[in-house]
Amino acid sequence: MDNSDIFPHIDHTLLKATATSEQIKQLCEEGLFYHTASVCIPESFVPFARENFPNLNICTVIGFPLGYSTTAVKCFEAREAIQNGADEIDMVINLGLAKEGKFSEITREISEVKAVCGDKILKVIIETCFLTDEEKTALCRCVTEGNADYIKTSTGFGTEGAKIEDIRLFKQHIGGNVKIKAAGGIRTKEQIEEFLREGCDRIGTSSAVKLLAKES
Repeated sequence: MDNSDIFPHIDHTLLKATATSEQIKQLCEEGLFYHTASVCIPESFVPFARENFPNLNICTVIGFPLGYSTTAVKCFEAREAIQNGADEIDMVINLGLAKEGKFSEITREISEVKAVCGDKILKVIIETCFLTDEEKTALCRCVTEGNADYIKTSTGFGTEGAKIEDIRLFKQHIGGNVKIKAAGGIRTKEQIEEFLREGCDRIGTSSAVKLLAKES
């Protein structure tokens, strides 16, 4: 797979707690240079990125990484992020609700955040490493019925990241309008290619640009 075919699927990511404005600036420059799908950055850096990189597609995260913020807080985060210049929102579900089987509440939360996002892209992180296959299947329905644009495997802060078997499960149970983003632990070109071949539209990783740039 040619690198020019891979970069448009990469959410070039830096979400470390210690991220600095200089590191975010470098990430944004790389995202523009390599034409990645987006840069995924902490919400506090969205105004900085938008001011300095007006043509860049900016993604940020809300309810991150644990997901147990209230719906009102997630909606506020999403609204402020969009007002500050974010083009895409990646939100984390409330995993406690999933463990209690309260999937209608998760669907409602997704729907409310999507209403805030409007025509901006909403990706829903379900953090697969903490879930059973039955829970993942139910969450595919939540994401679909909540009108989100993507289902996303992981935050990258859990015990494990993306797995191919989860992508295959997603494909069986998501609606036709929902795309798939794999994230977490994807560190080789071979992994990236495998996830793309399985049908992922986006790959969230901090490694792709450094990895693929060596081959360019």
